[in-house]
Amino acid sequence: MLQDDVGRAVEALRSARRVAAFTGAGVSAESGLATFRGAGGLWEGHRVEEVASPDAFAADPMRVWRFYDQRRTNAAKARPNPAHMVLAGWQDRFGRFTLATQNVDGLHQGAGSRGVIELHGSLWRVRCTGCGREREDRTTPLRELPPRCAACGAMERPGVVWFGEAVPAEAFLAAQAAVVYPAAGLVGIAAAAGATVIEVNPAASALAGLAGVTLRGPAGEMLPRVDALLAGG
Repeated sequence: MLQDDVGRAVEALRSARRVAAFTGAGVSAESGLATFRGAGGLWEGHRVEEVASPDAFAADPMRVWRFYDQRRTNAAKARPNPAHMVLAGWQDRFGRFTLATQNVDGLHQGAGSRGVIELHGSLWRVRCTGCGREREDRTTPLRELPPRCAACGAMERPGVVWFGEAVPAEAFLAAQAAVVYPAAGLVGIAAAAGATVIEVNPAASALAGLAGVTLRGPAGEMLPRVDALLAGG
């Protein structure tokens, strides 16, 4: 049955006028990065909401920065997995291909993906809370916690989207143009627009009922199988 599902996914992709891929924490988990969600998803006894929100930063910026400094260090050690590599190759395989991600680790870019829509920002950007200056910083670990803006001296914050914050307008509009909406809206909007939704996940998600094709397994295993059949003609 799984082989039949892989074949259906291949046929859907071959007949598609454009392909949009949306990735979440699962694909990063396959590279060894913790999701910090669900069972066991605590950091030093704190739920992720307690170290990833504007209120948390206002209450204890050092704790928040220690959390993100650890995430940056872990992400710097991680390597793209086969799913990342397949998606990077698909930008050349398909004439109209868009990749949007909720992940902030940069592994898609590390695999060679170009023009990735980062809906939740990036661990590798920091933004000044005073003048708003944003810069890239790949130093791990950071030399100073919390880091300070070289322009105005104010404290900097991680350049990510926290709980309670909106997705950056530029990323939202780019995703909207590709019929890719942030978070759970993706599947519903795509299905309503007539797209064939392919879910790749070891377990059914809350939106699995909208998927026309379901591949039950890790993306790092399923996508290479699909890609091999696409390459074979």
